[in-house]
Amino acid sequence: LAGARSSTTEGGDPGPVGHAIEVRLYAEDPAHDWQPQSGLLTALDVPGVDVELQPGRGLRLDAGFETGSEVSTHYDAMLAKVVAWAPTRHEAARRLAAALAKARLHGLVTNRDLLVRILRDQRFLDGGVSTDFLASFVLDGARLDVHHEAVAAAIALAEHRRSRRAVQSGIPVAWRNVVSQPQRARFAHGAAEVEVDWYGGRDGYAVDGLTVLAAGPDRVTLEVGGISATYAVAVHGRAVDVDGPLGHVRLDLVPRFTDPSEQVAAGSLLAPMPGTVVSVAVAAGDAVRAGQPVLVLEAMKMQHTITAPADGVVTEIPVDAGAQVAAGAVLAVVDPEAVPQTDAGGDQT
Repeated sequence: LAGARSSTTEGGDPGPVGHAIEVRLYAEDPAHDWQPQSGLLTALDVPGVDVELQPGRGLRLDAGFETGSEVSTHYDAMLAKVVAWAPTRHEAARRLAAALAKARLHGLVTNRDLLVRILRDQRFLDGGVSTDFLASFVLDGARLDVHHEAVAAAIALAEHRRSRRAVQSGIPVAWRNVVSQPQRARFAHGAAEVEVDWYGGRDGYAVDGLTVLAAGPDRVTLEVGGISATYAVAVHGRAVDVDGPLGHVRLDLVPRFTDPSEQVAAGSLLAPMPGTVVSVAVAAGDAVRAGQPVLVLEAMKMQHTITAPADGVVTEIPVDAGAQVAAGAVLAVVDPEAVPQTDAGGDQT
């Protein structure tokens, strides 16, 4: 009201105080053409959030979703805005990066790791960025060595199964009279697989190169070279989220035996997300080249072109324009073994 009545406020212009930086958390995968993600958000927790931004401290969260929310394909993929205030730009960036790194974001792929790396990048801290900054930035910053997180996941899964026992709850996990081989767990981490061998018995768990100091269904403490680290583990079906000293790792338990109903034909093009088929550019029997558009899928206001992974022949198109598809649904099958041969006259055979 004072501003409406007068061009100046009582006490004069206070001027700017400190620095604030805002980031936007999106359910999208920067490493795969920023594909939007949908599904169940099993955890959304940013530590250290303040109700008000006050001098000397401040972390604000404006979220459109919460733990247990379903992120649909019909709206924007933004999950939340996180704002940090501090006396200096570097301190604000450091505070915001630390909060994001410690946040529990489970169930969907997000841009959180990319945001943390940007906030810690010296070029950003020095203010020397431009519109082509991301073009020179490695978008896929996933760690390759996740063995410790996989060990924590394997032990937590064993404890999870033990806690649900209806009988013989006093028998140690994986106890054997005569040990012939280790227990084995395999996890998918992106396109790679991680394998963990472990033993169980009266003395607890044993893993080569590691010491298991404590174990539970949701928390495992490991020691390596005299240094201990605790990992928080959340299990949701086959998905295992591990939050440790180096950040978050999403692992998917690989079943020992494959369900025949879940197998797909070689050369199948799968939907990377739920969405609507906008158009289909080929038909069954058409020859295609690697990279040639096969169809266009729309999700969360964005269109994604599905291309042929290799030269071949389209043997199946089970969808039409306008069809609603789920993530993982077969959109087309391209048989690379059926590449048309060209005869001496230039005709395909």
